[in-house]
Amino acid sequence: MNGHIGLIHSILPATADIQVTVPDNHPSTRNLGSERGGSGTIVDPDGYILTVHYVTVGAASITVTLPDGEQHPGALAAQDQETGLALVKIPARGLPFLRPAALDSVALGQPAVIIASSGQAARRVSGGYVSSMDGYDGHWEYMLEKTIRLTAPNPGFGGGTMANFKGEIIGVVSLNLTEIGKFSLAIPIDCYLQHAQELKQYGHVRSRPRRPWLGFYPQPLAGHVVVGGIVAGGPAERHGLKEGDIIIGVEKKEIRSRPELYQEMWKKRPGERISFRILRDEQSFDLEIIAGDRSDRYRS
Repeated sequence: MNGHIGLIHSILPATADIQVTVPDNHPSTRNLGSERGGSGTIVDPDGYILTVHYVTVGAASITVTLPDGEQHPGALAAQDQETGLALVKIPARGLPFLRPAALDSVALGQPAVIIASSGQAARRVSGGYVSSMDGYDGHWEYMLEKTIRLTAPNPGFGGGTMANFKGEIIGVVSLNLTEIGKFSLAIPIDCYLQHAQELKQYGHVRSRPRRPWLGFYPQPLAGHVVVGGIVAGGPAERHGLKEGDIIIGVEKKEIRSRPELYQEMWKKRPGERISFRILRDEQSFDLEIIAGDRSDRYRS
C-alpha cells in the first residue's frame, strides 16, 4: 500500500468511529451486545455518516469521533434493515466527505481499499481486489442480490469505508468472510444511492414494500432448508415452528435453498399469513404463520 499513501490520506478525513450504547432490554442485545463499536463514512458535508445497521440498531446514545479526535453526539437518522445500512447524523457542517462511485461502476478485478476505525481516532487500512459481486443470503432473514467481495480482511470495526482508487466510496463493509479466506463483504453504495433522499427525509425507505419477518434462522443443509434457531417471542415461535424443522415448501412452492425461501416469503407483507410445508419427525404438515414487522420489534 506504500504507493497509495496519498489516496489513503485523501479518504481518512471522511471516516468516523462510532460508539453506541443500547439498553440491556433491547431485543438486539442478545446477539449484538449493549456496547458496540463501528466505523462510518461521511457522505454529506452536513454531517450524515453511512454505516451498518447492526451497529446502530436500538441505540440509546451515539458518540462519533473524527480522525482528528473531535467528538460529536450522534443521532440515528435512518435505518434500512433490508439492505443493512444506517445513517447517523452529527451536528456539524462543512465536513470532508466522500463522493459515491457511479452506479454499477464496480468491476471484477478492480483494486480497492478498506479504511475502518479501530477505536476513536485510530484507523486501519487493508487493500485487495474485487473477487465477486454475487448476492449474499444470511441466516437472519437477510439477502442482497448484489455484494462486493474484496480479497482483504476488514481491518477494523464493521461499517468501514470501501473505496476505489479515485477516492470514491464503493461500499460499506459489513462482514468478514473468514470461513473462505481473507475476504470482506461490502454492501454496495448503489443500495444507498437508490434511496438516499428517502432515508434522509423519512428515516426509512417508504417506496419499497415492507418485508414480512418471522423470527427464525434458516440454514441450508443437503439441498433442504432447516430451522437452525427461533427468536423468542417472534411470529415463528408463536405459531409453532420449531428448531430442527425442515421447510420443504412455501405457499405450495417447493423450497430447496435459502434464497428460494426468502423470495417466496417476501411476496407477502407484514400481518399476512404465510403457509409453510414442514417436515418434522418424518411427518409432513402445513403450518400457517402470521408474519410480523422486524422494524416494530427492533424499534429504538
